[in-house]
Amino acid sequence: MLFNHPVLWPVFIPLIGAALCMMLWRRPAAQRLVQLIALALMLLASLALLRAVMAEGVIALTFGGWDAPFGISFVADRLGAAMVTVTGILAVAVGVFGMAATHRRHVHNGVYPLLLGLLTAVNGAFLTGDIFNLYVWFEIMLITAMGLLVIDKSRAQLDGALKYAALNLLSTLLFLLAIAILYGVTGTLNMADLARVLPNTDNSLALAASSALFLVGFGIKAGYFPMFFWLPASYHTMSIGILAIFAGLLTKVGVYACFRVFTLLFAGGEAMREIIAIMAAGTMLFGVFGAAVQWDVRRILSFHIISQIGYILLGLALGTAAAMAGAIFYVIHHIIVKANLFLIAGAMHRVSGTYDLRRSGSLQRRFPLLALLFAIPALSLAGIPPLSGFWAKFLVIDAAFEASSGWLAATGLFVGLLTIFSMSKIWTEAFWKNAPIERTRERRVPTAMICAISALALITLTIGLMPEPLIAFSQRAADALMNPAGYIDATLAGASMSLSNPGGAL
Repeated sequence: MLFNHPVLWPVFIPLIGAALCMMLWRRPAAQRLVQLIALALMLLASLALLRAVMAEGVIALTFGGWDAPFGISFVADRLGAAMVTVTGILAVAVGVFGMAATHRRHVHNGVYPLLLGLLTAVNGAFLTGDIFNLYVWFEIMLITAMGLLVIDKSRAQLDGALKYAALNLLSTLLFLLAIAILYGVTGTLNMADLARVLPNTDNSLALAASSALFLVGFGIKAGYFPMFFWLPASYHTMSIGILAIFAGLLTKVGVYACFRVFTLLFAGGEAMREIIAIMAAGTMLFGVFGAAVQWDVRRILSFHIISQIGYILLGLALGTAAAMAGAIFYVIHHIIVKANLFLIAGAMHRVSGTYDLRRSGSLQRRFPLLALLFAIPALSLAGIPPLSGFWAKFLVIDAAFEASSGWLAATGLFVGLLTIFSMSKIWTEAFWKNAPIERTRERRVPTAMICAISALALITLTIGLMPEPLIAFSQRAADALMNPAGYIDATLAGASMSLSNPGGAL
């Protein structure tokens, strides 16, 4: 039965929700209800998948009655299950936040089916076991993201969408070219089968070119140095709830793809790791320097997406199990914290009427709860103990020292200090100083916004105060990445499901 395959539901549920929202196009209230139900069910399905993976190990399923590597495979290991689970958590929080932030024009322009379609593609990318289908999910993400980017149909959004589209189309073309070269050399597209075939394939210029194209293609999507400039040029134009989803998830799909490809397919390249190390340092430095000179809170946070991606990239650059564990912990922490900071920026805009820090002020006096809720993710992003960001930075920087890469550790510490400066700047300008113009009409933060922000802040506090379970989980996920025999065996021996065979799945 279909219910016996938990790896499918994180993809099928938002897909079905998107279809229902399209059918209810002229009924906005019904669309909102369908979206919230779909997001809640997607989270429950993701938690069920995570529980199954932790209990049973890697779960694999191949479609169409064809065994792997010929059929289309879905595979969930610890990393993939964790990514769809944190996606579900973030999606529910943004859905609740959107109850107070989604305008009627957004609904008329299709925000609900587009957002559910985007989440379908994100979860599909995390769970696919086929390198070409990873490309397909990336394309669906690009299509739905473009629709969400221009949801307000403003000139600024159209300009941002053009910049976003230009670089991401280049990324997908490079990705497709890398796949074509890889298929020409190996004759297979299943990632587990590629991991089995590639060690027995002679090194060649074609394989080197394929790995370089993968790195550049994924690097553009993830915001790596020097390919990050499209991100701060486009992200600040979006509606804030959509922006929180983009900031939390979309760059992490590129990071996840890098982790999967450069541990499963192209592991062990010393020269590649040196290149990635330079990219990691550049990503951290250019991101934090860019944030330091901005005054729009959305731009500051957008540049910090880039700088924090650099820390995650350290894990791949160092190539040790400890570094990868730190990177996995960092990914999970950063998705929650960064998305929450953008949601808080939306709440700040609601009460102050501006994203410009120079025109804001007095929020700490007028809204002490909002000030507290900002302090939690801001201090976590800066790496202040005992919040989750401290443990994330500690793990990756400690791994850098253990790997005798002191210059990378020093870069990480320096960038952490500059991150404190940026978060202090937001606090001083928006919360501490007096507002240059006092508002004559007080506006409150809606309850839905406070609930969503508080839930994510509570997760940040919980991870920070009780980090041991997530650290242990990250270490086991990293060990599975570094030693992928379990992933390969489970995929190639996974169950086969035929949609046309009455004795099969349905």
